[in-house]
Amino acid sequence: MAPMGIRLSPLGVAVFCLLGLGVLYHLYSGFLAGRFSLFGLGGEPGGGGAAGPAAAADGGAVDLREMLAVSVLAAVRGGDEVRRVRESNVLHEKSKGKTREGAEDKMTSGDVLSNRKMFYLLKTAFPSVQINTEEHVDAADQEVILWDHKIPEDILKEIATPKEVPAESVTVWIDPLDATQEYTEDLRKYVTTMVCVAVNGKPVLGVIHKPFSEYTAWAMVDGGSNVKARTSYNEKTPKIIVSRSHSGMVKQVALQTFGNQTTIIPAGGAGYKVLALLDVPDKSQEKADLYIHVTYIKKWDICAGNAILKALGGHMTTLSGEEISYTGSDGIEGGLLASIRMNHQALVRKLPDLDKTGHK
Repeated sequence: MAPMGIRLSPLGVAVFCLLGLGVLYHLYSGFLAGRFSLFGLGGEPGGGGAAGPAAAADGGAVDLREMLAVSVLAAVRGGDEVRRVRESNVLHEKSKGKTREGAEDKMTSGDVLSNRKMFYLLKTAFPSVQINTEEHVDAADQEVILWDHKIPEDILKEIATPKEVPAESVTVWIDPLDATQEYTEDLRKYVTTMVCVAVNGKPVLGVIHKPFSEYTAWAMVDGGSNVKARTSYNEKTPKIIVSRSHSGMVKQVALQTFGNQTTIIPAGGAGYKVLALLDVPDKSQEKADLYIHVTYIKKWDICAGNAILKALGGHMTTLSGEEISYTGSDGIEGGLLASIRMNHQALVRKLPDLDKTGHK
């Protein structure tokens, strides 16, 4: 009840109520805008290098041609960071622990800064897809890195129309700096940055970028590529490219399988090894006929190369000939064999001794 002598106007009460509602609407709409903005960037990335499963639940489709364009840009942007840190000679090198073979698993500022650029460029452009990356993504370092939605002419020339797939079927694998050990030793030719897009676990887009020569190879399965296979390969006495850390393991079996004329090429970086099988216009790139790996390997090391080989009619399988699925765990136990323009299954049958000699 109003005090004595004061009468409340119904019109005044209505105006007061409307003003109150306007204030509440303004405050609440601001809160919602902030929440939707965060959701649009994929929210806070989770630990352990993986992010995005919750965002993928919103469904929708993504265009693989656009994903290829952004993947190429991400690999180049990451490569710029890798090159800048290496040329500064201030790597802030540290160990993440030991590999299964007992070697130091190294990390540098090049790994971290490249990973940040690559992850957030892809995540901002495609917030609904899952992204797996070798390095931890710290939410405190979150960046909004925008893509201008321009697809390069070389991609448009090869892939004339959009290719849409459900967002929830996509997994992106990032390697922000392949061959970190060689990077710390200033063996620059082995270093690459890589992006792979898998659809339902199958590799369909691959990008391998060499930061120090600024060469980039890309390919889409059933789409197109800017790289091709060489005209010939030596299947009888092949040159085999292998990891620098266990070249002796493969050499014994290779000589036994292919004969004494077989050449073993020790090299760093899975991306570099795949490029060795292709026609690459880079004078620092060695040439090989086969790529063999006999120990555990992470999927972000091999997915991009697998996609490129597959797009060009080549193969990358476990040593027993099984296709590699790019879902689930981060790595594979069965080693790998990569070839192109060869009878891949015949090669698999030639390598039974790897199971018996304890090299796996």
